[in-house]
Amino acid sequence: MKKLSVSLSGHQTSITLEPEFIDALHALAARAGKPIATIINEIDESRPANTNLSSAVRVWVLNQMILRIAQN
Repeated sequence: MKKLSVSLSGHQTSITLEPEFIDALHALAARAGKPIATIINEIDESRPANTNLSSAVRVWVLNQMILRIAQN
């Protein structure tokens, strides 16, 4: 597990993810032409209230990978 520090709505926070999810998040952010912080902010704003941010990021990465597979 690795910690990733980001600023959300002006305050620093960190999320803990497996290295594979961090690598995928970096790749997907680069592909979208967005900073990782922007992607995480978007995930944070759209996640259900009862879902922690690390889980929401994992689900987002999984969904992005599923969409990429479906497009091929």
